[in-house]
Amino acid sequence: MISRRQSLLSMASGIGAAFGASAMPDIGRAASGLQATAGGPKRVIFFMQNQGFDPATCVPVGMTSSGSLAGATLPEPIQALEPFKDKLHIINGLHGKHTSPSHSAFFGALGGYRGSDGVPPSGPTIDYELSKALPETMLPHLCIGMDSMENMRAKPTVANLSARGAGKPIFMHSNPNHLYQMLYGSIAEGDIRSQHQARSGMMERIEKLARSEGKALPSADQARFGQFVQGFSDMNGLRDRLSGVSDHLRQFAPEVDDRYTNPEFETDWHDALLDLGISALKSGTTSVLTIGSGRGEIFGAWKGLGVEQQGHNLGHMKQPDNPIWVKIRQYNSRMLVRLMEELESVPEGSGTMMDNTLIVYTSNNADKQHTNGANWPVMLLGNSGGAFKTGCFTQLDGKRPINALYASILQSAGVNCERYNMSEQMAAKFDSCSGPLREVLA
Repeated sequence: MISRRQSLLSMASGIGAAFGASAMPDIGRAASGLQATAGGPKRVIFFMQNQGFDPATCVPVGMTSSGSLAGATLPEPIQALEPFKDKLHIINGLHGKHTSPSHSAFFGALGGYRGSDGVPPSGPTIDYELSKALPETMLPHLCIGMDSMENMRAKPTVANLSARGAGKPIFMHSNPNHLYQMLYGSIAEGDIRSQHQARSGMMERIEKLARSEGKALPSADQARFGQFVQGFSDMNGLRDRLSGVSDHLRQFAPEVDDRYTNPEFETDWHDALLDLGISALKSGTTSVLTIGSGRGEIFGAWKGLGVEQQGHNLGHMKQPDNPIWVKIRQYNSRMLVRLMEELESVPEGSGTMMDNTLIVYTSNNADKQHTNGANWPVMLLGNSGGAFKTGCFTQLDGKRPINALYASILQSAGVNCERYNMSEQMAAKFDSCSGPLREVLA
């Protein structure tokens, strides 16, 4: 027979997984003493497309050395970015060989360390580290994951890309209905409000019950159980803080339409998730948004684009000049444009939110599905108040790791970082020098 204590442990584990509570960033903690410096980013967006990012789908034809994009024509897959070339920096020639990618580098893609299937994170990822350095927000870090409809429904949260430390993954939200309830349940009406209130009451009761039960556990179990209790406390605290600024949030909440409740294709949910991510940025609820298209795995589907193939099979197709991958990359590019246009519409300081934002677009698996990580193309959008070079293409020689780019972003946010997640021993083998990428910083 299952005891009350065992039942509570099981329930805590399940709720923590379902809501990402115990594995989310420290919701409600004050940001560290580090703040964005003048000219540094106030927010950063990571957009990770699975199955690799072939350089031929982003590097203009004929460009083999570093130079300006002004006279270049962008390849068809990213042609939607043509009007934004002055905000774009294409980087080719970084590597991630030390992450041991194959079908995916998983946590290693943003962590800059070994990260294979089933391997837990060995340290924090760059998105979480930035959430500590950037100006404080109610929800410092938000992760959304886009996948096939069946996967998003069966697993509304999953952790494959982001982590706040060794063995501490951060969950991605993949069901826009659940995420809407978390962010805007307090100002919603009808069924959404009722569900939010019911879930809130349940979470509060579970937290109280968990706290009382945890005191009776053996000392060896109390630390682990404490993480579950803290997860409930974090979620309840976030809900209370969001309720306290409901008048402010009301002007940013997306309209709930048929895409949420009756989606025809998985891309309906993809678009709804993007809307929620944008709303969280514009409202100031979060400063770091991580988008996992394919959720850091080999899965993913785009039937809404007319692409019948999905999942692992997509990775066995060459991306250059492939109509299927052109459609997927064009869809991503339209999402990037949407992000920029929405942020440009909001005044901030003497400019707009986009002026103080950096968008990092790449893959969780270097250049292709079966890769050794020798080339890891990246696109940067935005100069974050002049901190980054834009309007250019940079060709590197494959001797600097993705860690060097992450160190550059951290440095622009005011963090003194010579190396990111790389020991001296590792650097001697995988990095030709220390410090940030001078090629990307203005």
